Amino acid sequence: MTITQEQIDIWRSSATETQNLEFKEAKQQYDTNKLCKYCVAIANEGGGHLVLGIADKPPRAVVGSAAFPDSLDIAEKLFQWLGFRVDVEAVEHPHGRVLVFIVPGRPKGTAYHYQGAYLMRSGEELVPMSEDQLRKIFAEGQHGWLEGVALKYVSAQDVIQLLDTQAFFDLLRLPYPTDQAGVLARLMDERLIERSASGFHILHMGAILLAKNMRQFPGISRKAARVIVYSGESKMQTLSDVTGEKGYAVGFVGLVQDVMGKLPQNEVIEGAIRKNVKLLPEVVVRELLANALIHQDVDLTGTSPVVEVFSNRVEISNPGEPIVPVNRFIDGYQSRNERLADLMRRFGICEEKSSGIDRVIAAAELLQLPAPEFLASHKRTVVVIYGPRAFRDMNGSDRVRACYQHCVLQYVLRKQMTNQSLRERFGLSESSSNTVSQVITGTMEQGLIKTDPSAPDSRRYARYIPVWA
Repeated sequence: MTITQEQIDIWRSSATETQNLEFKEAKQQYDTNKLCKYCVAIANEGGGHLVLGIADKPPRAVVGSAAFPDSLDIAEKLFQWLGFRVDVEAVEHPHGRVLVFIVPGRPKGTAYHYQGAYLMRSGEELVPMSEDQLRKIFAEGQHGWLEGVALKYVSAQDVIQLLDTQAFFDLLRLPYPTDQAGVLARLMDERLIERSASGFHILHMGAILLAKNMRQFPGISRKAARVIVYSGESKMQTLSDVTGEKGYAVGFVGLVQDVMGKLPQNEVIEGAIRKNVKLLPEVVVRELLANALIHQDVDLTGTSPVVEVFSNRVEISNPGEPIVPVNRFIDGYQSRNERLADLMRRFGICEEKSSGIDRVIAAAELLQLPAPEFLASHKRTVVVIYGPRAFRDMNGSDRVRACYQHCVLQYVLRKQMTNQSLRERFGLSESSSNTVSQVITGTMEQGLIKTDPSAPDSRRYARYIPVWA
């Protein structure tokens, strides 16, 4: 492959660096350790190009690079150091020499490392891959947990007795077949069961979605959703601790209703009418429960999705560290369990288009609730949703988090955040402009948002976008 000047200019016009493209100035030289690490990280992310001699910030001027004058020599050394081939091409651009490292993607089921570190990129940094990511890579090409067998050698009648097949057809909005063979054929088409030498095997996917009682499947009983209610703002006193029994799909509506029934409620007066208002709206609970069920790491054993209800907040967590950075939950999407997500979408439980978190943020803004908090814990992903709290009662972290999430939501909606839009999000009047400006400044200082370069050069009319935009 010969890389041309035109290809270099196409890459330079890219809005951002990507998993497959990395720019470095390297005017005189470039550290070989860094070179090896970047090649490993790019390979682990599917392969791509490391380009020396170009500024890594827009407009990405060609500055020229004198690093590694012998491209064949550095290619041979990289093979010795890394154990895989990286092609190197020197391109004579009108503004200087550009050196391109063409990095292949890693083989399926294999992750590359350098000096024992399995690397990937995170923003401007190189970081070790998490256990979850490595486990997923090493399992490529193998049957995942969801494809495994939950119950072997059961009869056709047992399949009907153990799985809620009526709910399955109702969720798909299909008529129930007139005979048992039609029911079993559809379940096999969806790879929820499989025929065996003497009867059928019920797969984990079928059991976890459609089980009438998950306790009848020893391999999945610990994956049932658990709802815990505490008496106050801490875990000191537990009021109830209930583990569900039904599969995720057939029991989802009941699970949402159960959580809503256990939320604290306040009495408010609207006009002359007294109303009981729940701590959180149902749309928030529904979307976050669906996310927790679908995006959990099913390979982790002895743990399950958990809902914890406190007097002032709800925490919903699922097994596995997130595969999308928590600060990109609003605009990013990547399904950990694609088949599970696909079926849940077809059941009408989720949309599988990255709109669930948008709805959660939009609902929090509409009701002027504190911004949800997304946390990556040890082998768990946690979302904390807070009950009503006035702006004056929010601390600095609450305000910065709300500002960032509002900015991202506006960006997703093809808009830009302004002082006015953020004031409206907090329910504040124009007289609070200076206070809101301080929140915006604090969020910028934390490296979360930036001024939109296309906006007028005026503090009053400034517009803001996420820092990664």
